[in-house]
Amino acid sequence: MNQTMNKVLMKGNEAIAQAAIHGGCRYFFGYPITPQNEIPEYMAREMPKVGGVFLQAESEVAAINMVYGAAGAGARVMTSSSSPGIALKQEGISYIVGSEVPCVIVNISRGGPGLGGIQPAQSDYYQSTRGGGNGDYNFIVFAPANIQEAADLTAEAFEIADYYRNPVMVLGDGMIGQMMEPVVFRDTPKRELQPKDWATTGTGGVRAPNIINSLHLQPADLEKHNEHLQAKFRLMRENEARSESYQTADAEFVFVAYGTSARIVRNVVDELRERGVKAGLIRPITLWPFPVVAFKELPDTVRGVMSVEMSCGQMVDDVRLALNGRFPVGFHGRSGGMVPSQQEIIEACLDMLKEVE
Repeated sequence: MNQTMNKVLMKGNEAIAQAAIHGGCRYFFGYPITPQNEIPEYMAREMPKVGGVFLQAESEVAAINMVYGAAGAGARVMTSSSSPGIALKQEGISYIVGSEVPCVIVNISRGGPGLGGIQPAQSDYYQSTRGGGNGDYNFIVFAPANIQEAADLTAEAFEIADYYRNPVMVLGDGMIGQMMEPVVFRDTPKRELQPKDWATTGTGGVRAPNIINSLHLQPADLEKHNEHLQAKFRLMRENEARSESYQTADAEFVFVAYGTSARIVRNVVDELRERGVKAGLIRPITLWPFPVVAFKELPDTVRGVMSVEMSCGQMVDDVRLALNGRFPVGFHGRSGGMVPSQQEIIEACLDMLKEVE
């Protein structure tokens, strides 16, 4: 496939699955959970056609450990799940980061806590950006706002994972996964990748065996390993943060939103400007690393900033940290699978502007 290919109308989950294949994924291990079931369904049908392997594991815990094994052998591998399933994978994700093996993890999130419901939500922000497993670790978290972006970022995630020898997460929600939009599978930006001479591919009788491991029993050795990982994470912060700014150059009020929420807020910005309120939007494309630079570039005309989320308030903490007290920060959110309306966001903005006068 190439950039001249015609657009195809696809459901988000299926576009993500096809993009993974386009990005070189040849192994998929997963377990069914709504609202991401179309991903493993698509992989089960399409993976054999490209010489790949699909396997439905007996549990989410088994699936992430299968990913660990295939990634350790140097394969391009992916798993997908939804919020409770991703929670079950956290131990394995920590092992994978600690062992420095690349993979791609897709989370089409749903409402919680617990089993919650199957409607879209953004309450996995902390779990994704703070590391739900043990230890000090990070991984890049992409938050697409449309199906084309979800496809592009999923395909690119495999290059980035290989480049850093680290997992990459694509964090969508039930809306992104279930809606349909036109998509084209474009050429993926390539990175200068090193040979996977660390992989457990067999010695051929010419070298010592490679060992994939996250266990370091000597404290000094483990600290040295952590320092190495932190240096890698610093490179990610410096080089991989992404965002989109909309109508912020002269803004007096700035929203911050990602994914489905950002789609709604962009229309809110247009409507507020028609009413004479100079609104703008910062849309983080990477939730980690958080795009702090975009906040530093905000003009002094800003009177208030509001984080809009489909959660009880999680990204708002990073917004406050990024602004470091420069402007007042508000929050508007819905939870449990409820999606905020344009009108309620407009009212929340006007109420906050009255408070900061």
